[in-house]
Amino acid sequence: MPLAVTHVILTIIAVDLYRDYILKNKNYFTLHTVMIAGIGGLLPDIDIPLSKILGLFNYAPEWLQHGGLTHTTFFGLIFLIPAIYFWKKENKTVATYFIAIAFGVLFHIFLDFFLGGGRWEGIMFLWPLSDQPYKIHLLKHFGKDIFVSLDAIILLLWLYHEEVKHKIKDFI
Repeated sequence: MPLAVTHVILTIIAVDLYRDYILKNKNYFTLHTVMIAGIGGLLPDIDIPLSKILGLFNYAPEWLQHGGLTHTTFFGLIFLIPAIYFWKKENKTVATYFIAIAFGVLFHIFLDFFLGGGRWEGIMFLWPLSDQPYKIHLLKHFGKDIFVSLDAIILLLWLYHEEVKHKIKDFI
């Protein structure tokens, strides 16, 4: 299961690469938007603290189990509703924030699907139409320590990219 850092940093990297290499108009995809996408990349794991808090009151709904409702494409797509609303109201900055959150949530779900996470049975892509889980879990045979190493490797590669592309040493 990818750690929180993996979910945040890979989402930030994906959105920033899109912003740097594909997007021509960076007015709506500011660095602030990239950060919001990173927060969206962590959002599906909100079920962990919520279930702990609700457990203090002896309330533990099944849909709030880790890998449940917040790890479905339905949860990610919900954020597109306010995005469409704000886009139609000509508030494209706020709409872009919601699109970034939706992307982060969906990216988190796909990472869990490919690398292992959420429910070990898999991700319920088609919920609420079906609760059939799907998974690939490419790293399940390496043990949980692989995810700590993965975080370090991703961070070092990203810092190298940023140094080459943006000369981050100029800001030190």
